[in-house]
Amino acid sequence: MKAEIVDVNETRRDLTIEVPSEVVDDAIGHAAVKLGRQAKIPGFRPGKVPVAVIRQRFKPQIMQDVAEHLVSKAVGDALVEKGVEPIGTPDIKDLVLEEGKPLTFKATFDVVPSFDPGDLSTIEATEPSRVIDDEVVKQSLERLRERNARYEAVETGVVDAGHTVVVALERKGTDKDGKEGDVEKHEQVSIELGAPSNPPGFDENVIGMTPGSSKDFTITYPDDYTIPELAGGKVAYTVNLKEIKKRVIPALDDELAKDLGEFDSLDALRARVREDLEHEAMHAAERQLRQDVLKQLASRVPFAVPDSLVDREIDRRLEDFARRLMDQRIDPRQANIDWNAFREGQRAPAVEAVGSAIVLDEVARREQIDVTAEDLDAELQRYAEQTGHSVASIKARLQKDGELGRLAAGLRREKAVAHVMTKAQIKKG
Repeated sequence: MKAEIVDVNETRRDLTIEVPSEVVDDAIGHAAVKLGRQAKIPGFRPGKVPVAVIRQRFKPQIMQDVAEHLVSKAVGDALVEKGVEPIGTPDIKDLVLEEGKPLTFKATFDVVPSFDPGDLSTIEATEPSRVIDDEVVKQSLERLRERNARYEAVETGVVDAGHTVVVALERKGTDKDGKEGDVEKHEQVSIELGAPSNPPGFDENVIGMTPGSSKDFTITYPDDYTIPELAGGKVAYTVNLKEIKKRVIPALDDELAKDLGEFDSLDALRARVREDLEHEAMHAAERQLRQDVLKQLASRVPFAVPDSLVDREIDRRLEDFARRLMDQRIDPRQANIDWNAFREGQRAPAVEAVGSAIVLDEVARREQIDVTAEDLDAELQRYAEQTGHSVASIKARLQKDGELGRLAAGLRREKAVAHVMTKAQIKKG
């Protein structure tokens, strides 16, 4: 077998292979004999069909089987001989397979060349402050008050600014070109006056109404209105007022703390809020620090990262986003998303993520960082506790899907991150 590797660029390789004709003919013969044992042809007993008949009747299938077998073996042997490890499965092109002639083809693939990640001690990063100011605690308590607000009937019986009205509503729109839309009817709608989403002028028309009263009015939308379909158009409203409510925010006191559950006093609630905020700040600081360090690592790759890895990372991000949509019971196919634009928007962060992963892999290789069976078992145990499945079932599924190696690679990179953190110059914010 002849094999020659050509460097297309720093990460792309072309492997040209020629398999001798005698190897090709021998493989064709073996494939024909193997197929002959299984073939069922009228007029012949099973397993007794002449090889010449098999070759003639099943030539396309025989040649396909031979190509798959010889190409896979030739590529594997050539890569071992050349000491090259490709990223993913090579692309096969220009394949020529004929009986009595050598098999020739070209395999194209990406590689990650070895490189020096540089002195890790020159990495500098500042860990964001984890200090929680009293004002932040106060704002969180205020949000708790807002979330626990209740609605009470308005004693005056007259709508005023800030009230919430319950109405039966009809609306009919006319666009800027004079085209009328269908009448929309809603039997019971709650509208908070002053809300940013209210149509311009709606609140002013409702203020002063009393329960049981009805009012007709028309709103003209400005030409520069933020919703293009409504800009320059008109909407005729008929509003029947059913009820007036006002939002009452509870006092920040011991009673509110007790209403929220396990707190005996406002001080206990305040302490828990501060504790939760400090916990969130700790994790946010760790994430930001990690992100800053990985960004610096990505900048140390001395070559353009392979497109195949970038595309794979983009695919992973899209799949993750689509899965989150489905978790929210949103069909990704029905969502109003420009997927091409979304994909392109993920390219820059994907390039950075791939770059940092490449450096971490190189650090792990140079520092002989590896993942032990105990490391894998601990991670599988963590998955088991989260999902309620057994470690054995999770491991079996990962092995079946070919994901166990990816899990190990991820753990190895996490170990490499920890190693980098011990070398980097980390300052407190």
